[in-house]
Amino acid sequence: MNNILLRKGTPSDIPELLALIKELAAYEKEPEAVIVTEKLLLEDGFGDNAIFDFLVLEKDGIVAGIALYYTKYSTWKGRCLYLEDIIVKESERMNGFGSMLLKELVSIAEKTGVKRLEWQVLDWNEPAINFYKKHKAIIDGDWLNCKVEFE
Repeated sequence: MNNILLRKGTPSDIPELLALIKELAAYEKEPEAVIVTEKLLLEDGFGDNAIFDFLVLEKDGIVAGIALYYTKYSTWKGRCLYLEDIIVKESERMNGFGSMLLKELVSIAEKTGVKRLEWQVLDWNEPAINFYKKHKAIIDGDWLNCKVEFE
C-alpha cells in the first residue's frame, strides 16, 4: 500500500524541487530556460528574506510532486496567494496528487484569509487546463501576460 504524506517543503527538499522544475521545463519544451540553482532556491525559500513556500507530496518516502507559491498583492482585493507551479513527476501523474496539492493550497489560502488564489496555465496545455476546470477554476482569457526579463 502506498504511504502518502503532504507537508511543507524543507531545505533538504531543494534538490528534488530543482529536479522537478527542470522536468517541467522539459515538458514545456524549454529545458534551457532554467537558470535557477539550488543555492538560489535555498536562499529565496529559507533565507532572511524568504519569498516563496512550497508543499511536498511524498509517496512511500519519495517526492512525487510539489506546489510552489507565494503571497502577492492585488490593488483591488488585497493579499492573494499566487501558485507558481504544481509539478507532479510524470511517472506519478493521474494518481490524484495534483488534486491533493491544489486542495491543500486552497486550504492554506482559506486559513490565511487571502482574497484570491491565482495562477497561469499555458494555452496549449490541455491536460492542465482540463485539470483546473475540473477544480472549478475560472480561466480568464481577457488578460495578456507582460514581462521584462533581465540577464
